[in-house]
Amino acid sequence: MENSLKFDLSQRAVRLSQDRRAVEIIDQTLLPGEVKYLSLRANEELWEAVYSLRVRGAPAIGIFAAYAMYVAARGLQNLERGQFVLRLMEFRDYLASARPTAVNLFWALDRVAGHVNISLSPAETTELILREAEAIDSEDNMSCRSIGEHAQPLLRDGMGILTHCNAGRLATGGYGTALAPIYVGMERGLNLRVFADETRPLLQGARLTSFELQAAGVDVTLICDNMAATVMKSGLIDAVFVGSDRIAANGDAANKIGTLGVAIIAKKYDIPFYVCAPTSTIDPGCADGSQIEIELRSPSEITEQWYQNPMAPPSVKVYNPAFDVTDNSLITAIITERGIIKPPFDVNLK
Repeated sequence: MENSLKFDLSQRAVRLSQDRRAVEIIDQTLLPGEVKYLSLRANEELWEAVYSLRVRGAPAIGIFAAYAMYVAARGLQNLERGQFVLRLMEFRDYLASARPTAVNLFWALDRVAGHVNISLSPAETTELILREAEAIDSEDNMSCRSIGEHAQPLLRDGMGILTHCNAGRLATGGYGTALAPIYVGMERGLNLRVFADETRPLLQGARLTSFELQAAGVDVTLICDNMAATVMKSGLIDAVFVGSDRIAANGDAANKIGTLGVAIIAKKYDIPFYVCAPTSTIDPGCADGSQIEIELRSPSEITEQWYQNPMAPPSVKVYNPAFDVTDNSLITAIITERGIIKPPFDVNLK
């Protein structure tokens, strides 16, 4: 395990260990106080890392899942072909159960599982899985850069940008999705002011977005979620950039809880609202947002996780959805690695 208090912008959120026997991740539950790599190889700890958000962000979860399949396959080399395939597909289903909303998890697992073939030896299949996992990793890096490039015509020097949750280096294999326009813009000499919602209840904006943007030298201001309306009304925000964990065929977009409210406020004040995501996040089999399963998480994330003592009555009922769905009518455009998609989304996403 690597342990540090500094964040080097060259550090990867997810990587394969040098001996190729483990998946290494920055434990994002410890940020910003500690930058620590975990080395994971047991099935249970790979599952737990996804469920507990030690690794998070739709693209990063996809990369992690692909490498996890490779690590699992390496551990099954002594089995005969039939048992190897059975056990590996059992692991695929097990890891898929960790989080239900992020489509990249299932996309990456299915893409890798497409190489599992009983006619091949375990060693041959494992090598194919490694190549596919490395391709997914490399493609995401290039995709992030392309999203940032395509967004540049939407930016101008001195703009104020609001973002929600974390969709940057820590959530992907590259620059990020929603933060890629900012990183590319900086490289081109733009001075951009970023306002980061803290993003209750898990504080990804406070712990992660403000952390990585500050490390990159970006002018970033942290605000509470319930300050977004006031900041927009005051004229400090020129555009909103957010990521997405799943985009339905009609353009409805699931993202971290609170995104819907931001979109509604942006509509009120006529501020463009952009969703940045790779095409792997688009789920053509999902007709609209009503079909997206929303993960419900532990009440303790609201009542006690960040407090020395519980900050709510012990018997109070808690509703803790991890995501919400932003209606396509609230989205100005969806920015992917292939370009900017504008309404009507049900036609143009195809």
